[in-house]
Parts: sequence; structure tokens; C-alpha cells
Amino acid sequence: MGKTHSKLSEEQLQDLITNTKFGKKEIQSWYNGFVADCPSGEIGVEDFKKIYRNFFPFGDSANFSGYVFRVFDSNKSGRIDFKEFLQALSITSRGTPEEKLIWAFELYDIDGDGYITQVEMLQIVDAIYKMLGSMVQLAEDEDTPEKRVDKIFRLMDTNQDGKIDLEEFKAGSLKDSVIMQALNLYEGLI
Repeated sequence: MGKTHSKLSEEQLQDLITNTKFGKKEIQSWYNGFVADCPSGEIGVEDFKKIYRNFFPFGDSANFSGYVFRVFDSNKSGRIDFKEFLQALSITSRGTPEEKLIWAFELYDIDGDGYITQVEMLQIVDAIYKMLGSMVQLAEDEDTPEKRVDKIFRLMDTNQDGKIDLEEFKAGSLKDSVIMQALNLYEGLI
């Protein structure tokens, strides 16, 4: 999509209507804002991290926003175009619980091998804790990233093979209210 295009083509608009949960006016509004912020029609990881910093000023969002960028950048070009941005936003803000869980699984599966290891989960959870800073008071059994990851693995790694596949992740997430709340983070913001 669009290097310095000021307007979406009818074909691009129809594609986005088909592939997102946004209507025509919403898409056009999002596009106008995206192009105003990203005149080239794309956003790189450093600019993406700056945006996250504005949303989480009390912590360090650099690592977490880098992980989110990786999932938004579906074609792995190192840049997010408007279509990638809107499709990810559609899932995170209006997706079904199943779509959100698949998206979250991709976030945690850093190496993309179809499994979440404790190391991968610790990287993400640590990044989340750093991003939130002192904004959230945590229970004693979750007050460090390591404790949270151990708790999640006890819940989700049902076959105890040291890794979590998508089905284990989905089933375990439905049992964890914190994960389900996090999946609905963007609802109501849009």
C-alpha cells in the first residue's frame, strides 16, 4: 500500500473492507491518520516504538513494542504498511477471542516455530513488566516475570514437554483471566 498515496484506490478499499472488521468510513479515517503520521505510507520499528512510548510513558516499552512490530509486519519487510497496520488493529480491537489468541500466540512464538518456550515467554513477559513499570500492582505469585511464566507454564503446558503449542495456549488462556483481559485491551479504544 501506498508510498505517498493521498487516497486509497477503490480496489484497496474493497480489499480492506473484506479483510478487516472496519467499514469504509472507518478505513478512510484510519488511512488519513496513518498517512498524516507516516507520509511515506509505511512505519519503521523505531517510529513504532516512539508511538508505544507515548501510550506507556511510565515504563520502558521498547522491547515489547519491538515484539508487537514483528507481528504487525506480516510480510517481514521491516516496515508496516497501512494494510498490515489495519489488519492487526482489526484483530486486536475487534477480533474474535480465537483470532486474538492466534495473534497473541504469534507474539509469544518469537522464533515462529509453532511453539512457545519458557525462554520466549519470559522475554515477552519481562518486556510487558518493564513497559507497565509501577502502573500495576501484582499478586505475590506473579510479582516477577519468572514467577508469572512459571505459573503460566504450569497451567498451559499440559503434556509437560517444556513448550506450549497453539492448542495448549488457547485452552490455557481461557482459564487465565489476566490473559483474557489483556486480549481485550484494545476493545473500546477504537
